[in-house]
Amino acid sequence: MKFAAVSGLVSIAAPLFALSRLNIGVGTYSYHGLSVDDMIIQLNALHIREIEMSRGEFMLMNHPQDQLFRTTREKLDRAGIRCVSYYSATLKDNQDIENAVRFAKLLGCSNITGDATGSILNRIDQRLTQEGLTFGIHNHFFPNVKFAYESPEDVLNALSTLSPTMGATADTGHFASCGYDPADAIRKLAPRLRMVHLKDVRARGGEVNVLLGTGASRIPEVMQELHRQNFRGLLAVEYEKEGDVDRDMVQEITFARKLA
Repeated sequence: MKFAAVSGLVSIAAPLFALSRLNIGVGTYSYHGLSVDDMIIQLNALHIREIEMSRGEFMLMNHPQDQLFRTTREKLDRAGIRCVSYYSATLKDNQDIENAVRFAKLLGCSNITGDATGSILNRIDQRLTQEGLTFGIHNHFFPNVKFAYESPEDVLNALSTLSPTMGATADTGHFASCGYDPADAIRKLAPRLRMVHLKDVRARGGEVNVLLGTGASRIPEVMQELHRQNFRGLLAVEYEKEGDVDRDMVQEITFARKLA
């Protein structure tokens, strides 16, 4: 994006930054179509200071190398952007746990978001407790596929025997896609809520993302519930769309900050 356009983003976003009470950040999958360098330009234009690293090339299944994390951390540090959470995706074995811990530490994160089922959850609990990290189980929607964590009860049942190290990263869009009320899900998950993926979808049963407040995710009610909880974790705005999302992200962040 040319400098003039970026300057325009700054002028739109800047007045709202100081008014935020809930902590509005970005899930970086939103910018998966940009290079890391161009993504950082957009994050700075929007005055975003905290993110979750959820770009595909950083996820475990894509076998990233340590240097990617080191280089990215240096760039984020220079930009004054803090990576508070690493999205690992699915953890299947002990090596995945070790990789996720190492990558999170290289980025300077305090939380890992992902999913796992069965006895590995106990191993994640023990290892992250040792490292002083937390973990957020991520609910998800896949068309025509049953996922382990679709409802808030699915997440809470998995957490019931685990330590406070283990919590929930609630995705409002995926809850809506799966047919659950996102505001009610946020309420139920309150005792274990680590962070929120703030996302809106066109309709239940689908995964098409729309601008916050225009779809089925009941975003105003979600924000009202987060205020009720006095939630202090990251609300990572996540917008899954192909192509240029720069102007859409201005609208997303502006809307979120108005309700923050």
